[in-house]
Amino acid sequence: MSRSQKADQDLTKVLNQLWHLDKNRLRPGTDYRISLQGKAGYVAQGSNFARDQAKAPLFIYVNEEKLKSIKTYEYFISLLDNYEMSTGVSETVTSEELKENKLFIDAVVETDVMKCAHQYLVKKGKSPSDPAQFKRQLYDMWFRLYHRDRSGGEDSCGFEHVFVGEAKHGREIMGLHNWVQFYLQEKHGHVDYKGYKARDNKDTPDEDDHVLNLQFSWKGLVKPVGSSFIGVSPEFEVALFTIIFLMSTEKMTSVVVKVDEYVLELVVCRHGQSIGTSYPKLLSSNNRDL
Repeated sequence: MSRSQKADQDLTKVLNQLWHLDKNRLRPGTDYRISLQGKAGYVAQGSNFARDQAKAPLFIYVNEEKLKSIKTYEYFISLLDNYEMSTGVSETVTSEELKENKLFIDAVVETDVMKCAHQYLVKKGKSPSDPAQFKRQLYDMWFRLYHRDRSGGEDSCGFEHVFVGEAKHGREIMGLHNWVQFYLQEKHGHVDYKGYKARDNKDTPDEDDHVLNLQFSWKGLVKPVGSSFIGVSPEFEVALFTIIFLMSTEKMTSVVVKVDEYVLELVVCRHGQSIGTSYPKLLSSNNRDL
């Protein structure tokens, strides 16, 4: 996928279709407000000290009524407390949690965003056309448990790593690339935003940007640089990373695309037939109002 310019153009086209169909995306300045503050500094490898360049939280305001009134957000939020933070600790999935997983997938598949992604994948021969089989494919990619830490039982899955976050041996943050989880953890005092990450003036973000590279600590552990979409719906992220995962058989896939005003590097790593990790990296933005 990442070897052909044509493939990138094809991917850019469908990802922009998803972007325009994402009617559940929250609007910056209206549905939420963020405060970028200072540019984050260097963190030594293995260190859990980062100079705080942002005294205030990242999120000043989020319209929680909107989160509660949109089914995909409501079901997404219900999944965030279903996982053990530390790798090596086996996950126990209750019947209630299985039901929550199913409700989330059902709701996501009903959205225009995921219908578009499904049509694209069927056309490319990567997904079954039957909706029930497609849901099973999504479940296996995102929710099937696997061993991330060889010393323990089945301790992880794609959804936990990407959207919830986890800690490797209680020493290092992995994943946590979702803005809703970031906001809720920040609200509860578990996340401390340290500042934005930018290489130069070309990728210096502003408050209207829908993709950010961030530095933060989570329950005392520092993530030197993490990246996340901001304000987008859960279905948009699931659809986008599902397409990239299924369109490649590489262990790690990295593609550069232009989605709306953002030039992004989208990274997806596999763990067998499941997602190991997936995240966007902001390369540049026009920094214009959306």
